[in-house]
Amino acid sequence: MKKKLIKSYAKINLCLNILGKNKNKLHKIQSIISFLNFYDRIYIKPTNKKKHFIKFYGPFSKNLQNNSISHLLSILDKKKLLKQNYKIKIKKNIPQKSGLGGGSMNAASILDYFIKNKIIRLSKKEIFKICNKIGSDVFLGLDVRNTILKSNTSLNKYNIKLNLFAVLIKPKIGCSTKEIYKEVKNFSKNRIQISSKVFKIDSLANSKNDLEKPAFKLYPILRKLKIFMSKIDQVKFVRMTGSGSTIVAYFSDKKSAINGLKLVKKKFKNYWSILSKTI
Repeated sequence: MKKKLIKSYAKINLCLNILGKNKNKLHKIQSIISFLNFYDRIYIKPTNKKKHFIKFYGPFSKNLQNNSISHLLSILDKKKLLKQNYKIKIKKNIPQKSGLGGGSMNAASILDYFIKNKIIRLSKKEIFKICNKIGSDVFLGLDVRNTILKSNTSLNKYNIKLNLFAVLIKPKIGCSTKEIYKEVKNFSKNRIQISSKVFKIDSLANSKNDLEKPAFKLYPILRKLKIFMSKIDQVKFVRMTGSGSTIVAYFSDKKSAINGLKLVKKKFKNYWSILSKTI
């Protein structure tokens, strides 16, 4: 059987509001989520070997022994859902600890592949439980569409094309999500309107990521990057994605975005930066 290519897209938070804590003392969040046409390449095929074979390669493949894919396969094997083993190779293009959900989206993409190809059969409740065992954001990657994540963890999906060009930059640091959430002192009074209107540029530009304030306190370089990118001509808005450490500048036309990337690369030569587009 030929190997199958799975595109595991990068996830971005266009907005993130922290509303408080639930009864388990976990933070309640709302978020507007999209995906970029930038992805890890996963190649998968059945194998007759006695064990699954997983190999990472590419620019961001170091130190990935304890990874989301291994965790997913372990869960599925314990439930005896897989009738055979798989050979999986992953080209890691998405940086680790970047706020782009690389590891979580890898697990989601493979789980989605198994489900859609009827290799495993699960109820929605079972799927959600498996996702949560791997990571709190894994379930977001099962359906790569523009999404509103509500505070009760339910999702509203929209068939909308944002057509936004994105310039991404990540410094040579990885943010600690745990430490950033510890620094959250106040909760947002803002509530995301559950409507397709929130995906309009003006609405997105007026929203925010509540994790920026604590992240900028812990990692001042992120504030510096945002200030620099906010001054680029024709930029619509600039936002940190997730808990960082990637800062994203959004443009409505490709020419302006290309110019923005040139300026970023000239100013921050040693940082990772790319141009992408929402899907």
